[in-house]
Amino acid sequence: MARKTTSSSKSAAAVKTRVERDSMGEMSVPASALYGASTQRAVDNFPVSGRPVPCEVVHAFGLLKRACAETNVGLKKLDQTRARLIVRACQDIADGKYDEHFPIDIFQTGSGTSTNMNVNEVVANICCVAQKKPIGSRTHRNAVHPNDHVNMGQSSNDTFPTAMQVAGAMASNAALIPAMKKLATELKKKARKFDKVVKIGRTHLMDATPIRLGQEFSGYAAQAQYCVARAERAMKRLAENLPIGGTAVGTGINTHREFGKRVCAALSKATKVKFNEASNHFEAQATRDCVVEASGELKTIAVALSKIANDIRWLGSGPRCGLFELSLPAIQPGSSIMPGKVNPVICESVVQVACQVVANDTAISLGGFGGVGSLLELNVAMPMMADNLLTSIRILANVSTIFVDKLLADLEVNKAIATGMVEKSLMLCTKFAPVIGYDNAAKMAKTAFAEGLTIREYATKHKLVDPKMLDELLDGYSQTEPE
Repeated sequence: MARKTTSSSKSAAAVKTRVERDSMGEMSVPASALYGASTQRAVDNFPVSGRPVPCEVVHAFGLLKRACAETNVGLKKLDQTRARLIVRACQDIADGKYDEHFPIDIFQTGSGTSTNMNVNEVVANICCVAQKKPIGSRTHRNAVHPNDHVNMGQSSNDTFPTAMQVAGAMASNAALIPAMKKLATELKKKARKFDKVVKIGRTHLMDATPIRLGQEFSGYAAQAQYCVARAERAMKRLAENLPIGGTAVGTGINTHREFGKRVCAALSKATKVKFNEASNHFEAQATRDCVVEASGELKTIAVALSKIANDIRWLGSGPRCGLFELSLPAIQPGSSIMPGKVNPVICESVVQVACQVVANDTAISLGGFGGVGSLLELNVAMPMMADNLLTSIRILANVSTIFVDKLLADLEVNKAIATGMVEKSLMLCTKFAPVIGYDNAAKMAKTAFAEGLTIREYATKHKLVDPKMLDELLDGYSQTEPE
């Protein structure tokens, strides 16, 4: 998600600075920034894409750090005063009030350590402001330290993968699943509305036997319903295996044995998504298989959407020299040189999104590869994987909603064109095969084509069957159901 961030490209002379310190020493930080030295080092070290870590991950970090603070209070590890300050600051981060203070590029340290420290520093400095103390101060009464208090019982190695999973599960629940349900509902409506329209089917882009337009759309509706299930499986897979509680390498060093379980319970309460601690922390932190799996579901959704959108743009091609069985809503001019041209732009948008999601899945899969991202006890391609996962969820949800609102809702059938093609099809000879045999039926189709006749005209000319049987054999609707 695009957002404004503190720029590192402004000249030092134009920006007032303050001095902050971390374990490596002093750093000059913009005076108004709520982050500290560690964040500034990452900003300076990774001017790669100009795209910061997605807001969804930052907001999920806010929820996670809040849940951690609440858990540490319950475990009597953190005092109430500091906990209240941290909880309030984290909720504000989760609500998106401080997005501009998270400027670190996606292509940073592969564990997301820079972003975890960015969050820790911003939370600590929000607490300074709340206590009316100078930003960056650490020695006043009830001072909140980014490592000692905000990061208590945690490591970047379990917080970043947890935050990316929480973000993905929440985005799926809030946007993708509803969008897929909306798409399925609209396609079911169209399947019912178009069910009496008999048209010609096509296989290999060539004429085939008749099919009802409603049947064709019922196939699209079934695809969309499977997409709902895929989105739900993606959400569940991300939510069921949170690494929190594993700390550095999965052993849980420096944290309470109940920490992960309690944090997951707090996250579940705050988000209305059921989260569970990983059953095996070594798997959960050393791999990102759950993200690869979820992305695979998203890829399949993209493939399904591309099929539906592409079919509809084919069926709407024309209006004079294409199929034009469907009339797509005209929503914008289609050409800067050809007046009056209207293009299937919504379908094109859907197909482009599908291409991008497949590409994102490739990047995510590579990020999960052993020897590439997953190395011994830790995956080190997580920020990139998180960005691609959330991008896929976001654009699939958005384009599906647009597809429904701007195309499917007002999609109409050109009935005369759709039904008018049926009588012309040579594949109506298929119903004759059980009566006159396959070879004779094939001869009928080839000769009728050569002589410019319809199947009806050919059968009548050669008196193959009596008129009543001819009408029965050539009834389009009867050919769309089993005998």
